[in-house]
Amino acid sequence: DLGSLRARDLGSLRARDLGSLRARDLGSLRARDLGSLRSSQSKQASENPLTWSYPEVAKPEHRPTVSERLKQVAANSVSAQCGESVVRVQVNQDLLGIGRLIQPERITLGGCAATEEDAEAHVITFESELHGCGSELTMTEDVLIYTFTLVYEPKPLANTSIVKTSAAMVDIECHYLRNHDVSSNALKPTWIPNISNMVAEELLYFSLRLMTADWQFERPSNHYYLGDIINMEASVMPYHHVPLRVFVDRCVATLAPDVHTVPRYSFIEDHGCLVDAKLTGSSSQFLSRSQDDKIQFQLESFRFQPQNDSQQLYITCHLKASAASSPIDAENKACSFTDGWKAAGGDDLVCGCCDSSCAVSKARDLDSDLGKYMQKEGEATLGPIMVQE
Repeated sequence: DLGSLRARDLGSLRARDLGSLRARDLGSLRARDLGSLRSSQSKQASENPLTWSYPEVAKPEHRPTVSERLKQVAANSVSAQCGESVVRVQVNQDLLGIGRLIQPERITLGGCAATEEDAEAHVITFESELHGCGSELTMTEDVLIYTFTLVYEPKPLANTSIVKTSAAMVDIECHYLRNHDVSSNALKPTWIPNISNMVAEELLYFSLRLMTADWQFERPSNHYYLGDIINMEASVMPYHHVPLRVFVDRCVATLAPDVHTVPRYSFIEDHGCLVDAKLTGSSSQFLSRSQDDKIQFQLESFRFQPQNDSQQLYITCHLKASAASSPIDAENKACSFTDGWKAAGGDDLVCGCCDSSCAVSKARDLDSDLGKYMQKEGEATLGPIMVQE
């Protein structure tokens, strides 16, 4: 019995010890191997850093769609003929080349409406003098360039607020070679040669600009608040002409480029009477001249009724120029109302007719006739001018 017990106990003890030993050894082995493996990986990572990364997916090259390649205005849809003093522009009503005819009333040449419409040929025609319809003049040493802007603004479809076509603008240029004259300052003829008058008539150019508060530069913005002072400068470029003096004969403000639309406000009348100050008590006035071919004036901004968030005003002025040597009179003056009528240049007596009517006098002397013969007239428009409360 004793021997049998010892044999069983010894076998049991050896089995337990062997199992425990094997478990301990296996755990120790696994721990050592795992630590060694991690150490080896860490060492390998530090010695040989991985350079692998996710491959970049190539972006497909962008190829513009047909609509992206399509220009705003179809080729050959606009043509222009530049004459000696007039430009003629013809527009195909399929302006955008998409088979959709534009409405004639939605396209203008510098704010001017079409002069002709061929319903069968679907052609719209514009005609303008070179200094009309908002043209801009630039000069090089040898060339005069008159630039017009053709503007198409689509109208929303009936009973909706959507449009189906894009707005478009086309610049049109007329180029003219400049004439170079050789003359002597000692020769000052008292007559007016016909050839000189013709050249002067073709090249006389009027302009009207918004100016900064210090009058040094053209104003870059057309936005004003109600009550702000709008500085404007009218000028004439005489080119091959005797020295000229420019006048603002009359001015009207409207909500559209057409001066005949309603509502309209005439703030300069009767050959240079600035009536706004007298009618509204504003500070609107002509400024004293610094040179004959320019005249500066101020208008206190306003809005038409009924009012909306922002109103677009257009100011159209009839300008004229006469020889600088001709006298200032009732037909050629610049008068402001500040405690009575006062002239920006010359005798205040020429402004006496601003309270009645500045009728043209028939009695003229030879010098006056000479000045009238040299007188030229034209219109200039500013706009749109935005006036906010």
